[in-house]
Amino acid sequence: MFVPNSSARAIGLAAGYLADVVLADPQRGHPVAVFGSAAAALERRSYADNRAAGAAHTAGLLGALGVFGLAVERAAHRRGPAWTAAATAVTTYVVLGGTSLARTGDRLADTLDRGDIDGARALLPSLCGRDPAALDADGLARAALESVAENTSDAQVAPILWGAIAGVPGLLVYRGANTLDAMIGHKSPKYLQFGWAAARFDDIVNYVGARATGLVVLVVGGAPSAAWRAWQRDAGKHPSPNAGVAEASFAGALGVQLGGPTQYAHRLEMRPTLGDGPAPTAADLRRGVRLSRAVQAGTALLAVAVSAACRTGRRASARC
Repeated sequence: MFVPNSSARAIGLAAGYLADVVLADPQRGHPVAVFGSAAAALERRSYADNRAAGAAHTAGLLGALGVFGLAVERAAHRRGPAWTAAATAVTTYVVLGGTSLARTGDRLADTLDRGDIDGARALLPSLCGRDPAALDADGLARAALESVAENTSDAQVAPILWGAIAGVPGLLVYRGANTLDAMIGHKSPKYLQFGWAAARFDDIVNYVGARATGLVVLVVGGAPSAAWRAWQRDAGKHPSPNAGVAEASFAGALGVQLGGPTQYAHRLEMRPTLGDGPAPTAADLRRGVRLSRAVQAGTALLAVAVSAACRTGRRASARC
């Protein structure tokens, strides 16, 4: 039975996380962008306004990623632990986006501090799909903080945990699912049916990551009782079963209130409020970025520990 070297995987996860901390996302030729271009090209042939077509589109793309990831991991395993560590490190670095997320959040906070509303509006699409033209300074800070909270889970916590559980295939399939959800999973008239499968699968693969994010916030956020209270009371009100956990726990830990009217390009949503306190400001956004970095580091340690705890062999392979 093929069982990757667990110590090599743990080393690879740690190295990939540190590479993201130091280098952030590649500025050109990012593999995720290459996957997105391939998905868009396939969509031009596979699109139909029904769920079956969307499910086939999603399954085909993610299945191909899974097969490719398994082939890479098997080839690395045959060459030895150093190759397994290297393959895991490169893949981890490619799929993580926590450092770029934090840097963009800090840039937007700095822009708001300078009173440059137009500049902040120009930056917001790098974080989320809100309509920035409809937002003032407080609205921009709230939108950015909500995105930092949600994407701490989506861009960092969930993928590295999938790497600990399923190695290179887990990392690639997770990032592919997250990318497809961003491309076709939103509730626009065009994608309401075609994107249904991508959105539901993204909910499934993010379930554990979102709750791990909430738990790490309790440990590193400095206000565990407030974060727990907001999570338990408010997360279930959110339209997303996963984003609500991350956003509510962040709101509680930071002592601010998130949620409320939320303008997207295609619709206005009346979101429930999360947490207690005032609306967030640029200073709160900066605190949220610091919390995001702490959660990222804590989860990386957790993922490495989970991977290192696995034992190679038939008996342990059922658990790891």
